[in-house]
Formats: sequence, C-alpha cells, structure tokens
Amino acid sequence: MDYENNQNLCNFIAQKIIENPDHRITFADYMDWVLYHPEYGYYTVNQPQFGAAGDFVTSPYLGSDFGEMLAEQFFQMWEILDYPNPFTLVEMGAGQGLLASDILFYLKKQYPEFYSKINYIICEKSAFLKQQQQKQLKNQLNLNLSIQWCDLETLQNEGIKGCFFSNELVDAFPVHQVIVQNRQLQEIYITVDSEDSTDVKFKETIGELSTKNLTDYFKLIEIDLCSPAYVEGYRTEVNLIALDWIKTVASKLNQGFILTIDYGYLAQRYYLPSRCEGTLQCYYQHRHHNDPYINIGKQDLTAHINFTALDRYGEHYNLHSQGFTQQALFLMALGLGDRIATLSQPSEYSISEVLQRRDCLHSLIDPMGLGNFGVLLQSKGLSLSQQQISLKGFNIPV
Repeated sequence: MDYENNQNLCNFIAQKIIENPDHRITFADYMDWVLYHPEYGYYTVNQPQFGAAGDFVTSPYLGSDFGEMLAEQFFQMWEILDYPNPFTLVEMGAGQGLLASDILFYLKKQYPEFYSKINYIICEKSAFLKQQQQKQLKNQLNLNLSIQWCDLETLQNEGIKGCFFSNELVDAFPVHQVIVQNRQLQEIYITVDSEDSTDVKFKETIGELSTKNLTDYFKLIEIDLCSPAYVEGYRTEVNLIALDWIKTVASKLNQGFILTIDYGYLAQRYYLPSRCEGTLQCYYQHRHHNDPYINIGKQDLTAHINFTALDRYGEHYNLHSQGFTQQALFLMALGLGDRIATLSQPSEYSISEVLQRRDCLHSLIDPMGLGNFGVLLQSKGLSLSQQQISLKGFNIPV
C-alpha cells in the first residue's frame, strides 16, 4: 500500500518521545495526537469527510430512516418521563449534522407537540464540523427551535432531563494497548525507530503498565488475560477514556437516558481468547488495515468498544442498565421492517429507486456490517415503575 505521513505531526510525536524520561509514550498518547493534535491531527487537517467521499460511511448517510427510527424512540422516552418541557436531546459527536436534521425534521412532521418541547444540544469539539452542522441545521435554526453548541464538560451538573445519545463516537477515543508476556499483563509503548526529520519512523516496545487503572479495568469486567485460556503474546485494547466519558455524562444527567450506538461487544466476546490481535483498525480512503504507523495524520484509527465496561462503570455513578441489543434488532423493533415491507407494494417510485432504497434499508440491518453494531441504553433518576417500562427498540420483534 502506498502511503504518506504528515511529517510535522511525526516530528511533534518524536519530540514528545525524546522529551519523555523513558523515551517512550503510551499508544493512547500516540493515538490521541495522531487523531486530535490541534494543528496536525487527522480530525483537524483533513476536515473529515463522511459518506462516499470520505474514509467511512455511517448510518445517517444511508437515508433518513436511521434518524427517524431514533426519533420514534425519543418520543417514547418523552412519554415515559411524563412529557417534560423542555425535553433535552444531547447529541455527542454529530458529524455533519445529518442525523440531527433527520431527527428534527421527522419530529416536526410526526409529533409537532413533542417537537415544540425539544431543547437540542450538540457537543462537538471540531470547529470544522460545528460549521458543517450549523449549515445543515440552518432550516431548523430558522424555525425558532432551541439548538445549542457547547462542550460536554460545561453543561450544568444534573441539569439535563431527556436523553444523551451518540452514534459512532466512542470508537474514536484513544486506547491503551496491552499484551500478555510471561503470564503478566504488560503495556505496548511507542518509541522512535528513526529520527530523520524528513522520514521519522516509530516502533513498539513493551513495558510495565502505565497506570493501575488498567488493572482495575479488567477487575471491573471480570476478565483475566493472564489465565491459561489466553496465549502468550495475546494483544488487545483498553479504552479508559470511555470510562471518564460515561462518568461525565452521568454527572450531567438529572433524569432520563443515555443511548450509545457503536461497533463493539460485551466483554466476554470482546476478549475472546481467539481474538488475540485486538480490534484496532485503520481506515484510509474506504480501505481498512491494521498498521497505525503509516499514513500518520492522514488515516482514521478506531477500536471496538466494550459495552460491559460502560455499563458496569456507569453503575458506580447511579446509572441503571436498561438494555443492550444489536442495531438490526433495535431498528426492526422501531418499525424498519414495516418500511422494508412497503417497498413490495405499488408506489410512485421507479424500480431503480425502490431497489436503491431497499439496499439502504438492508445496509442498516446487515449482520455483517451496521446491523451488528451494539446499542446500549442506560438510565438515571427514573422511578421503579418508569424503569420497568420496556422501550420499543429493545423489544424483540416477532
């Protein structure tokens, strides 16, 4: 594969390694700078493109159905919470604003009373994406709907009644990489292989864990990578930032729900003994591979998320587990199957339009792709009777 690096970014990372007393950095630090460096990072320089023009396709780019199904779920949440005014939707990581636009347009049309009670907040770190979102939502902004942009950390503690939600956000958080050596858990670090300022190269080295939090993480999810079930050299990831994130979200929620949609697994499946090389993936121009040391600053890096860790850590901060399912089942339970069925009926659409729409709908529930995404629902501040109400998206369709 041909590749090119952002040499300014490579030189910055090399300097950080040289300045470190141990002449190494954690993979989490490396991934953080590669993606989020304020001048040279992937999400800064490349002004990320989604859909066919970019490095990845997310559910909102397959039509408005994904957002409309979410809107149906949000309406039921509003009912469960006894119709609060306002009902605050907090979207974390909103891409180019397509999902927000689909949700709001559908609610305005189908549930105008609910729409009039919505306070919509977008938490977005990228200045470029914030501009894209504001452009996308210009029509909604002109309709006197309350839409705000802010940092998650600046929201008032326990100030939100409604729902925090994200789609393909947590997978982009920087991860630590760990490895089993001599029946001990060790950490993978990055050091400089070549200090040539015109062609800096990095290599991996192995050492003791950088933080006790890594040990605590595996105690939390009850996984022992040092047991005989795991082979020597077993390698995987740990997303500690995801735990900080769910703690912060919990602190901002007064009453309502947290809906997390992403690719990932429950702990027992994530840390299968056979998954000995982890889940880290690199995405470059719609191709994926597993070498994070090429296309530095020009490719996306992601890792699957561990939903068990989010669920159990959330319990420490008064979050209640409401359910976990796959995206295909979630969307079918919310009515996507009915939409697929109507395509068999006569309509004003041409055959090619019907086939294209059918492809998009099936892509959302493809068990080898988006349909296999995990959907985690947590709640806070609900009464016992409210907790016992089954949410539509988590009812198994028959």
